[in-house]
Amino acid sequence: MNYILTFLISMVPIVELRGGIPFGIGMGLEWWHAVIICMIGNMLPVPIIFFFARKVLEWGADKPVIGKFFTWCLEKGHHGGEKLKKAAGKGMFWALFLFVGIPLPGTGAWTGTLAASLLDLDFKKSIVAVMCGVVLAAAIMTILSLLGVAAFTAVN
Repeated sequence: MNYILTFLISMVPIVELRGGIPFGIGMGLEWWHAVIICMIGNMLPVPIIFFFARKVLEWGADKPVIGKFFTWCLEKGHHGGEKLKKAAGKGMFWALFLFVGIPLPGTGAWTGTLAASLLDLDFKKSIVAVMCGVVLAAAIMTILSLLGVAAFTAVN
Protein backbone atom coordinates (compact mmCIF):
# COMPACT_ATOMS: atom_id res chain seq x y z
CA MET A 1 0.00 0.00 0.00
CA ASN A 2 2.88 2.40 0.75
CA TYR A 3 4.17 1.87 -2.79
CA ILE A 4 0.83 2.93 -4.26
CA LEU A 5 0.49 5.96 -2.00
CA THR A 6 4.06 7.03 -2.79
CA PHE A 7 3.32 6.71 -6.51
CA LEU A 8 0.07 8.67 -6.26
CA ILE A 9 1.61 11.44 -4.14
CA SER A 10 4.32 11.92 -6.76
CA MET A 11 1.62 12.51 -9.39
CA VAL A 12 -0.11 15.31 -7.48
CA PRO A 13 0.59 18.82 -8.82
CA ILE A 14 2.77 21.02 -6.61
CA VAL A 15 3.61 18.11 -4.27
CA GLU A 16 5.07 15.80 -6.94
CA LEU A 17 8.16 13.79 -5.99
CA ARG A 18 9.14 16.53 -3.54
CA GLY A 19 6.51 15.04 -1.28
CA GLY A 20 6.55 11.48 -2.59
CA ILE A 21 10.18 10.68 -1.83
CA PRO A 22 10.13 11.85 1.81
CA PHE A 23 6.80 10.07 2.28
CA GLY A 24 8.06 6.79 0.80
CA ILE A 25 11.31 6.83 2.74
CA GLY A 26 9.47 7.83 5.91
CA MET A 27 7.06 4.94 5.44
CA GLY A 28 9.93 2.47 5.32
CA LEU A 29 10.43 1.93 1.60
CA GLU A 30 13.96 1.37 0.39
CA TRP A 31 15.18 4.79 -0.78
CA TRP A 32 15.86 3.60 -4.30
CA HIS A 33 12.37 2.07 -4.56
CA ALA A 34 10.86 5.40 -3.50
CA VAL A 35 12.99 7.28 -6.03
CA ILE A 36 12.10 5.05 -8.98
CA ILE A 37 8.40 4.99 -8.11
CA CYS A 38 8.29 8.76 -7.66
CA MET A 39 10.19 9.52 -10.85
CA ILE A 40 7.79 7.37 -12.87
CA GLY A 41 4.78 8.88 -11.12
CA ASN A 42 6.08 12.40 -11.61
CA MET A 43 6.86 11.91 -15.33
CA LEU A 44 3.70 9.98 -16.25
CA PRO A 45 1.43 13.06 -16.56
CA VAL A 46 4.04 15.17 -18.42
CA PRO A 47 3.06 14.32 -22.04
CA ILE A 48 -0.63 14.74 -21.18
CA ILE A 49 0.10 18.14 -19.62
CA PHE A 50 2.19 19.22 -22.60
CA PHE A 51 -0.43 18.34 -25.21
CA PHE A 52 -3.75 18.86 -23.41
CA ALA A 53 -3.48 21.19 -20.38
CA ARG A 54 -3.27 24.33 -22.49
CA LYS A 55 -6.30 23.29 -24.55
CA VAL A 56 -8.34 22.48 -21.44
CA LEU A 57 -7.37 25.76 -19.76
CA GLU A 58 -8.19 27.79 -22.87
CA TRP A 59 -11.50 25.95 -23.22
CA GLY A 60 -12.46 26.60 -19.60
CA ALA A 61 -11.26 30.20 -19.36
CA ASP A 62 -14.66 31.64 -20.30
CA LYS A 63 -16.81 29.16 -18.36
CA PRO A 64 -18.87 30.50 -15.41
CA VAL A 65 -17.65 28.43 -12.47
CA ILE A 66 -14.11 27.51 -13.52
CA GLY A 67 -13.28 30.50 -15.72
CA LYS A 68 -11.45 32.63 -13.17
CA PHE A 69 -9.26 29.76 -11.98
CA PHE A 70 -8.47 28.57 -15.51
CA THR A 71 -7.65 32.14 -16.59
CA TRP A 72 -5.41 32.51 -13.53
CA CYS A 73 -3.60 29.26 -14.45
CA LEU A 74 -3.09 30.44 -18.03
CA GLU A 75 -1.83 33.84 -16.93
CA LYS A 76 0.46 32.37 -14.27
CA GLY A 77 1.86 29.79 -16.69
CA HIS A 78 2.34 32.35 -19.45
CA HIS A 79 3.90 34.92 -17.10
CA GLY A 80 6.21 32.32 -15.58
CA GLY A 81 7.10 31.01 -19.02
CA GLU A 82 7.89 34.47 -20.38
CA LYS A 83 9.98 35.27 -17.31
CA LEU A 84 11.84 31.98 -17.75
CA LYS A 85 12.29 32.66 -21.47
CA LYS A 86 13.62 36.17 -20.86
CA ALA A 87 16.08 35.00 -18.21
CA ALA A 88 17.19 32.01 -20.26
CA GLY A 89 17.76 33.59 -23.64
CA LYS A 90 19.12 30.80 -25.83
CA GLY A 91 19.68 28.51 -22.83
CA MET A 92 16.03 27.50 -22.55
CA PHE A 93 16.87 23.82 -22.10
CA TRP A 94 19.05 24.59 -19.06
CA ALA A 95 16.55 27.05 -17.64
CA LEU A 96 13.74 24.50 -17.88
CA PHE A 97 16.03 21.81 -16.44
CA LEU A 98 16.91 23.97 -13.41
CA PHE A 99 13.34 25.21 -13.00
CA VAL A 100 12.11 21.64 -12.67
CA GLY A 101 15.17 20.32 -10.86
CA ILE A 102 15.54 22.75 -7.99
CA PRO A 103 12.82 21.80 -5.51
CA LEU A 104 11.23 25.13 -4.64
CA PRO A 105 7.54 25.91 -4.18
CA GLY A 106 5.82 26.49 -7.52
CA THR A 107 8.44 24.69 -9.56
CA GLY A 108 8.43 21.13 -10.81
CA ALA A 109 7.49 18.91 -13.72
CA TRP A 110 3.87 20.05 -13.89
CA THR A 111 4.65 23.78 -13.94
CA GLY A 112 7.70 23.38 -16.17
CA THR A 113 5.77 21.30 -18.69
CA LEU A 114 2.84 23.72 -18.69
CA ALA A 115 5.24 26.63 -19.26
CA ALA A 116 6.93 24.74 -22.11
CA SER A 117 3.53 24.07 -23.67
CA LEU A 118 2.38 27.69 -23.32
CA LEU A 119 5.65 28.89 -24.89
CA ASP A 120 5.27 26.43 -27.79
CA LEU A 121 8.66 24.88 -27.08
CA ASP A 122 9.79 21.74 -28.86
CA PHE A 123 8.17 18.66 -27.29
CA LYS A 124 11.24 16.38 -27.35
CA LYS A 125 13.64 18.99 -25.98
CA SER A 126 11.14 20.00 -23.30
CA ILE A 127 10.53 16.42 -22.20
CA VAL A 128 14.27 15.73 -21.98
CA ALA A 129 14.82 18.93 -19.96
CA VAL A 130 11.92 18.06 -17.63
CA MET A 131 13.13 14.47 -17.25
CA CYS A 132 16.65 15.64 -16.38
CA GLY A 133 15.13 18.13 -13.94
CA VAL A 134 13.12 15.35 -12.31
CA VAL A 135 16.34 13.34 -11.87
CA LEU A 136 18.03 16.35 -10.22
CA ALA A 137 15.02 17.00 -7.97
CA ALA A 138 14.92 13.30 -7.03
CA ALA A 139 18.61 13.37 -6.09
CA ILE A 140 18.19 16.50 -3.97
CA MET A 141 15.05 15.23 -2.25
CA THR A 142 16.57 11.79 -1.64
CA ILE A 143 19.64 13.26 0.04
CA LEU A 144 17.52 15.64 2.14
CA SER A 145 15.10 12.86 3.04
CA LEU A 146 17.83 10.43 4.03
CA LEU A 147 19.52 13.08 6.14
CA GLY A 148 16.19 14.05 7.66
CA VAL A 149 15.12 10.49 8.35
CA ALA A 150 18.53 9.75 9.84
CA ALA A 151 18.27 12.83 12.07
CA PHE A 152 14.80 11.88 13.30
CA THR A 153 15.65 8.23 13.91
CA ALA A 154 18.94 8.83 15.71
CA VAL A 155 19.00 7.37 19.19
CA ASN A 156 20.94 9.08 21.96
